[in-house]
Amino acid sequence: MSLSPSRISLPPIPLPRALAWAAVIAGAAIVVIDPLPGTEGRVLGLAVAFIGLWATAVMPEPIVAVFFFTTAMLLKAAPSSAVFGGFQSAALWLVFGGLVMGVAVRSTGLGERLGTRLSHAFGSSYWGIIGGVTLVGVAMGFLMPSSMGRAILLMPIAVGLAERYGFAPGSNGRVGVVLAAAFGCHVPTFSILPANLPNLVLVGASETLWHYTPSYGAYLLLHFPVLGFLKTAIMIPLIVKLWPDTPKPEAAGRALGPMTRQEGQLSLLLAAALVLWATDFLHHVSPAWVSMAAGALLLLPGIGLVDRKAFNEQINYGSMFYVAGIMGLGAIVDQSGLGARLAGAILDILPLAPGQPATNFTALAVLSTVVSVFTTLPGGPAVLTPMAGQMAEASGLLVEAVLMSQVLGFSNPILPYQSAPMVVAMQLGGERLGPAQKLCLWLAGITIVVLLPLNFLWWRLLGWI
Repeated sequence: MSLSPSRISLPPIPLPRALAWAAVIAGAAIVVIDPLPGTEGRVLGLAVAFIGLWATAVMPEPIVAVFFFTTAMLLKAAPSSAVFGGFQSAALWLVFGGLVMGVAVRSTGLGERLGTRLSHAFGSSYWGIIGGVTLVGVAMGFLMPSSMGRAILLMPIAVGLAERYGFAPGSNGRVGVVLAAAFGCHVPTFSILPANLPNLVLVGASETLWHYTPSYGAYLLLHFPVLGFLKTAIMIPLIVKLWPDTPKPEAAGRALGPMTRQEGQLSLLLAAALVLWATDFLHHVSPAWVSMAAGALLLLPGIGLVDRKAFNEQINYGSMFYVAGIMGLGAIVDQSGLGARLAGAILDILPLAPGQPATNFTALAVLSTVVSVFTTLPGGPAVLTPMAGQMAEASGLLVEAVLMSQVLGFSNPILPYQSAPMVVAMQLGGERLGPAQKLCLWLAGITIVVLLPLNFLWWRLLGWI
């Protein structure tokens, strides 16, 4: 018996895996050809391959990070200080302290208790739960200067709330609550000046290079109505429609006993950390070291809120490798000069011209969005700010308007890996990055089609463009 070729079929390759293989093959080809001077060609190949792997999530993200570190060092793409620079960053240790706090919140029962309190405020409807969690995250953007800190504080409470309503891990309801917390405390807050790291990078570079420092009120007026308020108004129904679920009133009705001694101690510690995070402009202690101090106290023998077994078994160290890998990729792209070359190449083909405000606005938003994909969100303003004068001259816009146009791009992440706080929030919520990827793409599409035109009209009304 023989089989004809027409009757032989191979199982189809899933699309994410096919895209991942295409990215890896393309990256390897770029490394072999090495079309750019210095280490830029190798860095470009690494960026293409590992962005593809992180974006498609065909492998666990921390394992991809380990392969990134290994490949970057074997190819001598950058010094070890750049490749492993993420382990020296304050953001990573903010994550570590937050992971310890998250374990304490779950193990003491404080997360479930706070979730119960919030359930009374949000009501029993799914719309109320998703809307409430999202708005709490946005409100925290006005109080805490670190999106990573907000995610670390809010996510264990959100998980407790999800459990209170009977949403099991992996269910639509659990995913929706985790996404509401992860995106609510991060994406709309790009429109609040001190609330996110890319904002601070932009302001610091603008002040140093162009002697321009936007005021808190001016920045809020320019960005919050569209990128903050309207994006939040779109995000809530989007989560509800994409991940529909029904809360279980019988689960929400479980009664809790009086607060335990451990819950009281943890509440005081978290309240102190929140006050220190919110007042860093007075004491100038980094939120990372506040987080580390809180984590160290929780690990201190005698207090007993996070014991040795919980520390060994419940801390998700993989998320730290992932964050360090993302930061390492951004660092080598910036150090090699690839980011500046990419921005310059895009700038050469952008249709910037005096007297064309709509075209200029769109071109600058596209530039910031694309560069942020390769450099991650904090790297975008670091690469683009030195070019603001050249872009202002080509477009006929004020340098201030060109600088502020960067917010249009880095506030619109297309892939979750671009944002370390988003990644950490999903890890703390115990959910995969697939739903975050889906929500990123939906939000990015709606932002480009709906919000950017509205943003242009708003800027025109304010006389900025």
